[in-house]
Formats: sequence, C-alpha cells, structure tokens
Amino acid sequence: MGHSPTRTGQESSFRHHKASHVLKGLASNPHDLTIEGNLSPTRIERFSAQAGEFKLLYGTERVNDDVMHTLKELSHEAHLIDKMEAMQRGDVLNKIDGFPSENREVLHTAMRDFFMHPNQGKGAMKATAAAKAECNKLKAFMSKVDQEGKFTDIIQIGIGGSDLGPRALYVALQAYKKHGRVAHFISNVDPDDTAAVLRSIDPKKTLVVVVSKSGGTLETLTNESLVRAFFEKSGCKPEEHFLAVTGEGSPMDNPERYLASFYIWDFIGGRYSVTSMVGGVMLAFSLGFDQYMNILKGAHEMDRIALNHDFDQNLPLIGAMLGIWNRNFLHYPTVAVLPYSQALLRFPAHLQQCNMESNGKRIDKQGNPVDFDTGAIIWGEPGTNGQHSFYQLIHQGTNVVPCEFIGFRESQYQEDLNVQGSLSQEKLLSNLFAQSIALAKGQKSDNPNKVFPGNRPNSILLGKRLDPFTLGSLLSYYENKIAFQGFCWNINSFDQEGVQLGKKLANKIIDQFSAKRQGKKAEKFPEAEALLRHLESL
Repeated sequence: MGHSPTRTGQESSFRHHKASHVLKGLASNPHDLTIEGNLSPTRIERFSAQAGEFKLLYGTERVNDDVMHTLKELSHEAHLIDKMEAMQRGDVLNKIDGFPSENREVLHTAMRDFFMHPNQGKGAMKATAAAKAECNKLKAFMSKVDQEGKFTDIIQIGIGGSDLGPRALYVALQAYKKHGRVAHFISNVDPDDTAAVLRSIDPKKTLVVVVSKSGGTLETLTNESLVRAFFEKSGCKPEEHFLAVTGEGSPMDNPERYLASFYIWDFIGGRYSVTSMVGGVMLAFSLGFDQYMNILKGAHEMDRIALNHDFDQNLPLIGAMLGIWNRNFLHYPTVAVLPYSQALLRFPAHLQQCNMESNGKRIDKQGNPVDFDTGAIIWGEPGTNGQHSFYQLIHQGTNVVPCEFIGFRESQYQEDLNVQGSLSQEKLLSNLFAQSIALAKGQKSDNPNKVFPGNRPNSILLGKRLDPFTLGSLLSYYENKIAFQGFCWNINSFDQEGVQLGKKLANKIIDQFSAKRQGKKAEKFPEAEALLRHLESL
C-alpha cells in the first residue's frame, strides 16, 4: 500500500483490520482472468448481484470467492452498514475529531426520503420535512409558471456541485424534456461562458436560477451580475426573472431581488446536492415536476438498498469494496467510468467531482496522516467514442486502469434501425460486452504488437433503460459507493478544505488587478507579481 514518510501519531484503523491482512496476502496472487476457463459463463453468472433497477456484473474483476468473502468481512469489521445507517439518520459525521471542522450532519439522502419507509432518525425526519416543504413550494411555483406559459428557457448559474450534477442530469434526460423547454448553464467565471449563453436566449422568455448556499460564491455572483446587466439592458426587470437557491437568511435570500427563493442547508454538500433544490428548480422546469419526483424516487430506492445488511444484495457496498480491492490491494491509482449511453455524456464529470472532492483526503477522522491510498483519480467518456480515443492505453498501456462500464438494454428514444442484421442498440451493447471481455482475457500472439496482456479489471452496471427513475438510482448508487469507501478508510468524505487555499490566494491576486486599475498599491505578493509581469508582457 502507499505510505506517507511523514506520518506520525495514531495508526489509522484501515490497515489494522484482520481482513486487511488477509486481503494483502490474497493480492499476491489475484485471480488470473487470462487462463483458459477462468472467465467462464458460470463465473459471469455467479459473480453478479441485482437490486432495484440494476445488475452489477463483476466476474471480470480479479476476485475469487476468498477475496469476496474477505471484502465482506472487511465491511463488517469497519462497520460500514452501521455508518451508513448513522449518516442516513442524521448523526454528525462531517467532522475531524479534536480539530475545528464543519461538524455537521450529512443528509443529502433526506432530500428524497419522503416516499416509502422514510428514515425515523430525529435529524433525518427534520431534514426530510424541510425538503418536502421546499418541494411543495416548488410544485406550486412550477404550476404557476406552466399556467402563465411565458417562460421557455432557464439559465442555471452556479459552479462545482451547483453545476456539474444538475448539468449531468439534464443532459441525461433530454429524451424526457418538456416540449419547448430548454436549460442553459453558466459556471465558469470566464466571461465567454456567460456571453455564449446570453447570445442564445430571449430574456423576456427566460428564468434565471442563481445557486449559492452561502450567497457569496465569487464566480456565481460575478456571473449573476453579468446576466443581470444583460437583462436590464434588454428592458427586463431582473426581479421578475431571477430565482435564488440559497441558505435561508443568506444575502441572496432577498425578495426585492428575486422572484422566488428556494432553500438549501448546511447538511447538504454541494457535490451531493443535485436532488435538492440545487438541481430541483431547473429539473422541474425542464422535465416537469412529476419527472423530478421520479428522479427522487429512484434515488430513494437505492438509498434503501445501501442499508441492506445482506452484502450480496447491497450494490453500492459491493461496488465500494471492489474499488477498495483495486485501490488498496492491487494498487491501481485511477478508475475510468465508461457509460455506453451518449445521454450520460456529463455523468463522469459529475462523478469525478463527487468522488475526488469527497475521498481525495490525506488525513483520517482523527487528524492523522493516512499511510495508505485513498480516493482514486476518476475520469471517463461515453462509449463507443472512447474506443477510438483512449482505449488503446487501457488495453496495451503500461498502467492498468480499472473500468466501470454502465449500460442499458433499451435506448431512450426507441428510434432504431436494423442495419446489416442488427440494431444500433445491439451494436452498442456488443461493443460494451466485447470491451469488458477483451480487457479481462487479453490476447496472446507471436506478434508482440498484437499482444493484449489482459487482467485489466472491470465491472458492468446494467439497467433496462435510462429514465428519470433509473438515473436517480444510478446517482444514488455512486453517492453511496463513495460514502462507503470513505467510511472504510476512516476519512471525512464530506468536507472540501482542499479548495480553500486556491480561493484565498486568488482573492489576493484579484486585489492586485483591482489596485493596478485604480492606481493604488495592493498587499505585497511577490510570486503573483512575477506571474502578472509575464501576463503584461504579452
């Protein structure tokens, strides 16, 4: 396992679990998928699990019965289900013991917990009640918007979790969009991002939803100012078009500036916020309120599956432990998420933030540096496009990249054609299955250029059709998988201190620009001043 040469203090618990020592031994001789008969139909059938709307096929991972049994034991020793139960009932899990931290509950699951079997934890019930109230407010607002019929477009202004998740879900559900409704997104503080969107809309027919929990996000407020100026110049009153999604009592919670305000709370992390009003306003406008509810129902179903004590039916837990095996025992640093669905074009980007911001941590929950690897580097693109791009490295490169394939039996639009004996959806799935088998088995050849080493671990998450319900379920699968891995590593998956230093220094450099424009002197910042001189020389 990876280690930190500067580690001091208490040893983190992950390496002390009995199951960890057994897994370390098993990793010295992992299942060889390239040997004839080692990837058999029987194995593919046996190493699979089904729950809710999905099947997880992992016969192409380098595991055997002993590995899976021991991963299950590790999940028990690390009390992963207990910790998931604690999270979903509203215990304070966003903390570092003995050090100043956010010290909050983690209750994104409460945003979709008002269907069957709601959690009875005191914190969860309070959060669910608040979420349900916002949903009712949103339903009434969207009913009024539908009746008036004057808005055709919506712009979402937000960054990070206020953009990536909502954008990924909107792109994924274009097939279910309401007729005549279009969403646009502005996230980057690059003014070209804003300008490009504003050129494509009629402000008189456009709502603008501004998303910032604190009401003070620099990029978001800057972009909001640009959009407000555009609306005013176009003769529109921003207060009749702009909506706020923010914390109650924040600077943005202002009825004089916004047509309506919807609330989010500190116990919802940005990257876990898409099923809250952060994504809800835009999704309800674009898809209709009922389809937004279907997303929440699907997420809720998978949240319940994540609480199942039967390891073999807990899909997020199995996925998490396979990731632990690949990361900590086979030492693979990256994971490629490869959806064989063009609709999931932006989904890997959302998972990249959700995973890397959550589990890209180097200290445990007691503040000690860990001496093992934590979060993997997440990346990916849809197939089959990726096959003509980076799959060369995945198959024959010097680094082994575990792959997580996502596929669906049916297409969304159900518009297909039999070409040369098969449908396009069948061709798509044939490529998915072929890549999975090829990565696992490899190929022998007398020509070294045609040798595929194989033993490239991968899994397939397979559903019937990508619709609002299954997309909610897919989202929850990954959110809970990420949380399980953080619990196993004993790290805090719910803060993001790593983004703060860059923000602080950026503000100091902004002061340099501002002072120069006004002919004043800013606080000395020699490194930034040196970089700015290079900029001025262009």
